[in-house]
Amino acid sequence: MSTILIADSGATKAEWCLLSGRKKKTIFTAGISPYFLSTDEIRILVQNEVLPQLKKATVEKVFFYGTGCANPENAKSVKKAMQVVFPSAHVSVNTDLMAAARAVCGNEKGIACILGTGSNSCFYNGKNITKNSPGLGFVLGDEGSGAYLGKKVLQYYLYDTFDEDLRSRFDARFVTTPVEILDNVYKKPLPNRYLASFAMFLAENRGHYMIENIIEDGLNDFFFQHLNKYNEVWKYPVNFVGSVADGFRDVLQSLCASYEFELGKVLKNPMQGLEIYHKEF
Repeated sequence: MSTILIADSGATKAEWCLLSGRKKKTIFTAGISPYFLSTDEIRILVQNEVLPQLKKATVEKVFFYGTGCANPENAKSVKKAMQVVFPSAHVSVNTDLMAAARAVCGNEKGIACILGTGSNSCFYNGKNITKNSPGLGFVLGDEGSGAYLGKKVLQYYLYDTFDEDLRSRFDARFVTTPVEILDNVYKKPLPNRYLASFAMFLAENRGHYMIENIIEDGLNDFFFQHLNKYNEVWKYPVNFVGSVADGFRDVLQSLCASYEFELGKVLKNPMQGLEIYHKEF
């Protein structure tokens, strides 16, 4: 059995899993985004935050999945850094969407979706991603994502659509002002993450009809704009990865039933599925 290291990385945090026979070690580090870190900075991060925790393990294979790795130059940068840190290992670099596909589909055909801070989807033929609905980012797209749902929460609040009960709950939960909200959205960095932070208000207030409407409408937009356009969606299971998918899996089940889709796996994050995939394949 090879000793393998799997990484699932976003821009802010990364989860690493070292597998050696029946032994497993999980490591959490700062995220690696090749858009923000140079090859050398990635190398230094891995050497300082990952390598010391591996102790005497000799890594034979590295499977890195991360944000920004759809860009060939970014993937090349990550691979070069990993090869310096693990000179005797085989290094593979792929996208977060491939991580989702392998985690939920294994070597079977299916639709794989990401519903986290952002959203994405693809048709996976058991080996490769052959179709991908275009991602337009949080300004024009990201339907069903945390940023998309959080934006709806803020619209209800700022337009004074919430009833008195929900408004008071929002004020107590976030203690903010319209001026501060607009400043964070239009002037400060990472507005997508700021917007996504308000999606938790939905999870905390389930049962109120306005909350349920926001959740169902937001997820339905994802189904209508993306899933509905795959011819394969009526033939193969629809699988989901991400915090939004995990938190609102009951709504996903209901929507799949109404669209006559088969709901497959729903995972909070892809690592548990990736462990199985790389042990078996």
